[in-house]
Amino acid sequence: MGEIQARIQRHVDTLVGTGAETGVQVAAYRDGALIVDAVAGTADLATGRPVTSGTPIFSFSTGKNVAATLAHLLVARGFVEYDSLVTDLWPEFGVRGKATATLRHVLTHTVGLPAMPREITPGELPGWSRVCESLAAAEPRWRPGTATGYHSYTFGYLVGELARRATGRPMCELLREWITAPLGIEGQLYFAAPQEALPGLARLEQHTRGWPAVPDDGDAVLARWESQPSADFGNSGEILCADIPSVCIATAHGLAAMFNAVLQGKLVDSARLPKLSTLAFEGVDQVFGNQARMALGFPIGRIGAPAEENSVAFGWPGGGGSYAYADPARGVAFALTKNRLVPNFDTALSVTTILADHLAGTR
Repeated sequence: MGEIQARIQRHVDTLVGTGAETGVQVAAYRDGALIVDAVAGTADLATGRPVTSGTPIFSFSTGKNVAATLAHLLVARGFVEYDSLVTDLWPEFGVRGKATATLRHVLTHTVGLPAMPREITPGELPGWSRVCESLAAAEPRWRPGTATGYHSYTFGYLVGELARRATGRPMCELLREWITAPLGIEGQLYFAAPQEALPGLARLEQHTRGWPAVPDDGDAVLARWESQPSADFGNSGEILCADIPSVCIATAHGLAAMFNAVLQGKLVDSARLPKLSTLAFEGVDQVFGNQARMALGFPIGRIGAPAEENSVAFGWPGGGGSYAYADPARGVAFALTKNRLVPNFDTALSVTTILADHLAGTR
């Protein structure tokens, strides 16, 4: 770590010093080497406890990166195939037009269940069986495989129930046994944090201005809690200790180390790596209306990348401003976590721009 570490450290120090952020972590690997591990700010405003590189932070949809990686490991270990029917493992799921749904459809967000059934509220998310029974009984908004739309919370349960039925293990255990323990990043990446870890987590803070209005008239595909991140949600002990694999509790280093292991062939065989960055479905997102380009489990392209880059990076941002991605073309694994929830990705864009400029100058 040298010049780029110093540049990004200065930048995050400035973000915290000017009040733009409360606590920030940034980690990046290039070709297997850690080149950035920067941290600044406060983990808990009430106590003044500082953020360290080992402070886990609740991060919203950056957790989908972890669930998608576990899905690829399920295939790599022979538990399921990408084109296996969901009903092969989960027969009850096949009702109301979902009989043709496959793992490929789950991974490309084309299965047709972007939103939780309305009877599922945030307080019911820790009840795994209840949520999965409701999803199995639900009617899809489109025929599986014919359209894509962001599966906000449902994604983690769909992957997770297939994993549970295939292996007999919940996602939180698979994460520990297949990823964090082998990589030596235990305590840095969780689904379902252990009770004893809660005092060491960062506390989320809600930035109150600038959030887009969410209709209350029932016309929105996603409920308000599914589309707008909440600090109260991410600070809840019940939620933090629950296995909800569309979200995670993570350090930036833990997320970046996972993606670095993917790129280095330590988790996913190198021959399988193109599956993670090759276009598998393209279309208008039926939830948000944007053009979506999906690989198996991930959106394609680094956010903020210029068109001429033709980015093959893959990875999910998270509501509130977190972001993690892997870029096989540049050998880069990157993650940014933060505890102030904002309605934009300005911090992630500013940091990834600094990193991209540095990489361009070292070719």
